[in-house]
Amino acid sequence: MSSNSDVTEYSGRRFTFCRLCEQLCGLEVTLRDGQITHIRPDREHPTTKGLACPKGLAAEEMRSDPDRVVHPLRRRGDGKFEPVSWETAISEIGARLRQVIEPHGRRSVGMYVGNPTAFNASHFTVAKGLIDALGTRHFYTSGSQDTNSRFAASYFLYGSPFTVPVPDLPRTDFLLMVGANPVISHGSLLSGGVVRVDLSDIVNRGGRVVVVDPRRTETAERFEHVAVRPDGDAWLLLSLLNVIFTEGLDDRSAARVARGGFTLREFAATFTPEVAAPHSGVSPDVARSLARDLATARSAAVYGRVGACLGRYSTLVNFLLDALNVVTGNIDRPGGSIFPTPPIDFWAVGKKQGLDTYGTTHSRIGGYPEIGGIMPAGVIAQEITTPGEGQLRALIVTAGNPALSVPGGSGLAEALGELDLLVSIDFYVTETGAMADYILPATTFLEREDANIFVMPYQYRTFIQWTDPVVEPRGEARQEARILQDIADEIGIVPSSAPAVRRLGRFARVITPQLMFDALLRLGPAGDRFGLRRGGLSRKKLRSRPHGVLVSETVPTGVLDKMVTRPDGLIDLAPGPVMDEIRRLRAEVDNDTEGRYPFRVFGRRELKSLNSWLHNSPTLNRKGIPPSLLMNPDDADSLGLRPGDQVQVESRAGAVQARLETTETVSEGACVFRTDGVTTAPAAGVGRTRAVARTSTH
Repeated sequence: MSSNSDVTEYSGRRFTFCRLCEQLCGLEVTLRDGQITHIRPDREHPTTKGLACPKGLAAEEMRSDPDRVVHPLRRRGDGKFEPVSWETAISEIGARLRQVIEPHGRRSVGMYVGNPTAFNASHFTVAKGLIDALGTRHFYTSGSQDTNSRFAASYFLYGSPFTVPVPDLPRTDFLLMVGANPVISHGSLLSGGVVRVDLSDIVNRGGRVVVVDPRRTETAERFEHVAVRPDGDAWLLLSLLNVIFTEGLDDRSAARVARGGFTLREFAATFTPEVAAPHSGVSPDVARSLARDLATARSAAVYGRVGACLGRYSTLVNFLLDALNVVTGNIDRPGGSIFPTPPIDFWAVGKKQGLDTYGTTHSRIGGYPEIGGIMPAGVIAQEITTPGEGQLRALIVTAGNPALSVPGGSGLAEALGELDLLVSIDFYVTETGAMADYILPATTFLEREDANIFVMPYQYRTFIQWTDPVVEPRGEARQEARILQDIADEIGIVPSSAPAVRRLGRFARVITPQLMFDALLRLGPAGDRFGLRRGGLSRKKLRSRPHGVLVSETVPTGVLDKMVTRPDGLIDLAPGPVMDEIRRLRAEVDNDTEGRYPFRVFGRRELKSLNSWLHNSPTLNRKGIPPSLLMNPDDADSLGLRPGDQVQVESRAGAVQARLETTETVSEGACVFRTDGVTTAPAAGVGRTRAVARTSTH
């Protein structure tokens, strides 16, 4: 087979991997004269083994979508967009950035990067490098909407936000999973195989998988389900700790790796299953049984994902997940929660560059702490509209749609109009892009090279894959990293987080993402040490292995001393800010809103939808199902509602209307929005529904 880099007129098969979620399914792409004719799962892929979901198989529909932006666009005086050349767009953007920077300073420039950046290593590297070179605090990501609370918990526990344990699925006997639905999401901060298959294997070998969720999700249907109230997770987890401590089920060896265990025991003492039950929705008998089974299992792992990251106590919930792993002796051991050692440890590189931070700086508005240099996206609107030093005046939005996805989106949409410059790098004219001064066309994953760098630290099987582009970019689309590099060149900035690289000036252009990848791989634990280690890996070798390389079936344990970066080398089970959250939880008891807002609303994953993507795909969106609200039948009856009724859902933040559906899969007192199959306006290419809720936990 000829090299993947020669794609113009190629006919035959190419092998690549999907970059729409963290499973990164292997794909086999058939081409005729350089055009894609078919996409199917790669049967020879070492981890996904011939399985792939509908989204990845429909990737060509996104690439060839007639509504896709494939030429640079500039806003005219009448508000409409006109095509311009790349040279014109980059030159004008550079000039306008200089007009902002000269009077207001570099800290007046910011960037928002969306979820796809996590699957595009060079993109994130250059984006963060540009922000660090500017010295601005205005760096925002979609992590504010999903994962940053997990990183904050890791900082308090281990000393670094980048230290995140993953469940050892191939070897565990008991998995307790909170707020995750991997049968649909395919796993998050969890990679290395087809997660739903590995979950089934736990049961097949005599183990158990217990799913804690307010909805009997697709994952809960296959395994054991414990129904919890939305935002009740912290109550449940504290009650499990209470049982484990009071019944002497904690592992005494935990004291050798952690400090603060006695304090945590004291804080958990008042959270008996009886006290927690009204808030968690879990009966005392079920909580006690669950705690005993977890503590006495031969090996066990506690894991949570987006559902555990979105409540009012999300940092506390993520802290408690790991605390359960520690006190039961299931941290850094086979079958427990483990710390992978990837071929390229991007986060270790970040630590060496001083990027594994928490609270070293704070947002200008609200004084909120940064996490890994990332500020909370919820303050963007006020950062734009509030005068003063560091006021945000120019914003580059890449692979994201904050006007739709950031809390308080309507206020942000208004604020974006006050910017001196707004640039959108995207496939579509999104709600955010519609207000931009320039829209710059990006490549799809089929049109760029890449490696699975960002998921490697979360793999329970060690796997690495490189892919060259499968096809040429449509129109004038360019890789995001190149676009940002060109903008940086125009304003005389070297986009790197490493000061030593920035000091190289224009010579730094020779340090390409491909060169960095090759060097990091060759010097890593599986690398060839530039020829000194026979059988080691290099980028050249990976290019000759188009299905990727399974480096190891299991992850070595006994690495905790390398993962904990706190000064005393111990996990902290009683950090002050987290203990304060437990005090707040105990004192609040929901005494301010139960009467007016008796229901709790949460979100869900959709198999054929992804954030605000893919709604233009005719394969994934055949029916155009309108948004609906799922509610337990008993709750609907109590309100005099019937399926098909149009209902208005109100909260302190606003109101939204939806069609009612009833289902016993949703717990009483809770409801969930369903937004799969949303039909969108052709010019937008994104979903226009938004669920505004009192709380959002799962």
